[in-house]
Amino acid sequence: MTRAALPGSQFPSGNLGKILPLAMLLCATFTLPALAQEKEKLWRTLTVSGRGVETTPATLAQVSLGVEIQGKTAQEVQQEAARRSSAVVAFLKSQNVEKLQTTGISLNPVYSYTNNVQRITGYAANNTVSFRIPTEKAGTLLDDAVKAGATQINGISFVANDQAIAAAQKQALKEATQDAQQQADAVFSALGLKSKEIVSIQVNNASAPPPPMFLRASAAKSADASTPVIGGEQQVEASVTLQISY
Repeated sequence: MTRAALPGSQFPSGNLGKILPLAMLLCATFTLPALAQEKEKLWRTLTVSGRGVETTPATLAQVSLGVEIQGKTAQEVQQEAARRSSAVVAFLKSQNVEKLQTTGISLNPVYSYTNNVQRITGYAANNTVSFRIPTEKAGTLLDDAVKAGATQINGISFVANDQAIAAAQKQALKEATQDAQQQADAVFSALGLKSKEIVSIQVNNASAPPPPMFLRASAAKSADASTPVIGGEQQVEASVTLQISY
């Protein structure tokens, strides 16, 4: 029995069964090599990681200082710590320091031991703040902060400003990318291979590690002497991984 052709069809109905398998075969013929090429691209790849380090002048001093008060009662020491801390904060605000913030508040009992017996003999309150100041002003400001009521200088570290760090991050990323590319070129050259294209790029890291905190060993020995503060440089590190086909 002869089947009628579909309306608008250009092919006789009897040939339809032959055309469909042929079309599927052609599709598979073109698809399989494409898949094979993609797999080969993934199989034949070299992965390298490059590192970049950029240094930038540390123009800011990151300072941590505080007020510690000891006394007989908790209320007494807390009130005195609050009074002195307020005076120190008011002084720091008048000096237009940057990123001023409270970093710690504590009130703890002070114990003594007699004949292995623990007894509370008083209380200690501690309020701590941190801030940033241009390095060249840090020495004089630390001395004046002590005069304003600070009893502790917990430490100081040196950092670059945000704009300098951002510029250093970009440069470190560029150096890391070039380092990865140079490593890949050396490997391909040693093996007599040729690179084709970069399959993937991964930025692993681009940051400025926290600078070390330097503790202040002693205060100035005379009222006329200013505490010397000398800054340094801050490092910014970056890491980039390239996957290159060959």
